[in-house]
Amino acid sequence: MTGPLAGLRGGRGPGRLLRLQRGRSSASVKELLGLASWRNDGLAQSGRNYRAVLCTELTKPLIIRNLPAPSLQPHEVRVGVHYCGVNFADILACKGLYQEKHCLPFTPGMEFSGTVVETGANVSTVREGDRVIGVTGMGAMAEECVADQKMLWPIPEGVSYEEAAALPVSYGTAILALEHRARTQPGETVLVTAAAGATGLAAVDVAANVLKAKVIAAAGSDHKCNLALQKGAAHSVNYTQGSLKEEARKLTENRGVNVILDAVGGDVFKAALHSLAWEGRIVVVGFAGGAIPSVPANLLLLKNVSALGVFWGRYREEDFPVFSSSLSSALWYCQERRIRPHVGAVFKLEEVNEAFSRVTQRKSTGKVIISTK
Repeated sequence: MTGPLAGLRGGRGPGRLLRLQRGRSSASVKELLGLASWRNDGLAQSGRNYRAVLCTELTKPLIIRNLPAPSLQPHEVRVGVHYCGVNFADILACKGLYQEKHCLPFTPGMEFSGTVVETGANVSTVREGDRVIGVTGMGAMAEECVADQKMLWPIPEGVSYEEAAALPVSYGTAILALEHRARTQPGETVLVTAAAGATGLAAVDVAANVLKAKVIAAAGSDHKCNLALQKGAAHSVNYTQGSLKEEARKLTENRGVNVILDAVGGDVFKAALHSLAWEGRIVVVGFAGGAIPSVPANLLLLKNVSALGVFWGRYREEDFPVFSSSLSSALWYCQERRIRPHVGAVFKLEEVNEAFSRVTQRKSTGKVIISTK
């Protein structure tokens, strides 16, 4: 394998970070709430409290509550959270629309940056005071998060907590989609839809500045297009003002694009699909537009193109080395300043509902994060 994932298995570059891979949150919501019926399972409460976001009713505003800090299992780590990322998946989960369902009440949030404050008896990969990022199914939107050591990665020197919090989901998805799935090569043309969103802008960054591809950024406003150009895109298309298919054809002199990363779905997906070159690849990473399109199989046959999918979180269970590699790569590239995460807005923990609204109303660019400090 060539490209950003290759060195990870050979022991160089981000592979050094891979060997320090860590763990996911395993504390249940009922445990976090300290309910009496859950106190007899060996998880004695420490007597300390911390603030956390709670979803107590689907589709309703989130609230902030003080929760009792759970004791640690031998393999677990308590992290003092500095920042947590806001993802569209968090919003869907709080509406009951995400593929992974959570029992109410629960604390949303699947990625964070912070400092290790306590380790379980069998933890050997991190120590108190270490700077880490973590990935978890839920629980990150809080002042503290308990994670299995397996799901923590060290933050390299020179990378800030704020930058680190913007990396896991967005850049992990972009790296897996462009390198592992699409096998993007230097000099190929890559079309990115929703190019000013968190994953879209990460894809522009990775494609242009790591993979050395020629990037066409497609977005819904001139402002968003300009942001993608600043990130490294060679061209931009405002698909509210013209035909994405025709513009892509013009920009490639009728050759079409080699790789597409689509996070929109609907008519945008269909237009993008028709702009593929011979043996092109389109990678589906989401449906921000709401509509899930059908793929015309005859087009796949006639142009020998491939339609691929990336559900980044699924790699955690199905192929953990690849999952971990995507995070190690993102951290390494950030340390080398080959990528520069764009944080579009920072909200306080108490402003979580405003943060969610910023994303759902499509007013955000890059990554929206929440500060717990």
